Amino acid sequence: MSYSVKWKKSDVKFEDRFDKYLDPSFFQHRIHWFSIFNSFMMVIFLVGLVSMILMRTLRKDYARYSKEEEMDDMDRDLGDEYGWKQVHGDVFRPSSHPLIFSSLIGSGCQIFAVSLIVIIVAMIEDLYTERGSMLSTAIFVYAATSPVNGYFGGSLYARQGGRRWIKQMFIGAFLIPAMVCGTAFFINFIAIYYHASRAIPFGTMVAVCCICFFVILPLNLVGTILGRNLSGQPNFPCRVNAVPRPIPEKKWFMEPAVIVCLGGILPFGSIFIEMYFIFTSFWAYKIYYVYGFMMLVLVILCIVTVCVTIVCTYFLLNAEDYRWQWTSFLSAASTAIYVYMYSFYYYFFKTKMYGLFQTSFYFGYMAVFSTALGIMCGAIGYFFTK
Repeated sequence: MSYSVKWKKSDVKFEDRFDKYLDPSFFQHRIHWFSIFNSFMMVIFLVGLVSMILMRTLRKDYARYSKEEEMDDMDRDLGDEYGWKQVHGDVFRPSSHPLIFSSLIGSGCQIFAVSLIVIIVAMIEDLYTERGSMLSTAIFVYAATSPVNGYFGGSLYARQGGRRWIKQMFIGAFLIPAMVCGTAFFINFIAIYYHASRAIPFGTMVAVCCICFFVILPLNLVGTILGRNLSGQPNFPCRVNAVPRPIPEKKWFMEPAVIVCLGGILPFGSIFIEMYFIFTSFWAYKIYYVYGFMMLVLVILCIVTVCVTIVCTYFLLNAEDYRWQWTSFLSAASTAIYVYMYSFYYYFFKTKMYGLFQTSFYFGYMAVFSTALGIMCGAIGYFFTK
């Protein structure tokens, strides 16, 4: 028995071949614009709050300075110093674990540069038309922007008095690649066991390792040397006290742990609607093509993160706690915790995944995505706060 198949000639042009996959009903532009408007109103509120705090503080300082000009030396010595004014001699003290801290800051700056460049390229070129073009572009841009990591991480480590700059360079260069490659290789072993098509070929793994050792590491070395020589000298406006000032007891909501946990709520609230579309595009095999909205969301995320970090740092310093470096970084990076918690909700209520391979594949790569997002937000918050 023979079967004959008749092929129907299609009238679809080659350049229009993706039209039926670009679902206009999925990206409902009204919902997108509503989320952008909602986040924009949050930005206005936070910018007003930060401006009010700074103007109130500066107004009190001007009033105090004008009053001190009319005082004699004894009255000036008995003045009422309080709040963040008490820690001016300790606020520029190096952070604890400066090697890890500077490596995280450098990696966060590089991730931000990669995100910005990839989104701009995706807006100009249709990267979704070719399989793997977005991933290839991201890998190339990440390798090319390695000097950014070395420059910011190396200069910060030098300003904090670090001596083991070679070790810092290696940690900064391999922090993100080790996390991504470690997760990918672990998931790849599971994929090989299940004979899944998602298994990464051995040649691809070798190529990625070669990129890390022969491209990322040398460029990171160049950026580290430039950062140490150009901006590695400390230029603090006041002298750092030789003996650290004791940190007084404060209310429970002024503790760094509480500030860190609350700091990521507003940045996550500004992006969670876009997170739904990104998750659905990746895990439900929709094609994401509205990169203009993604650029707007990235700008809003940066503004909200900066405003929240400034407020959190102000509250901490006003409680006479000078340990602001890690608090400013973690209060912004805690956005990743809420994104990862949202991924649990999306997995159980929006997907139909099951089994060891799909579960490890989903939560493994979501952990990588959330961690990279947290490192980027933490670096943005720290740099604009200092």
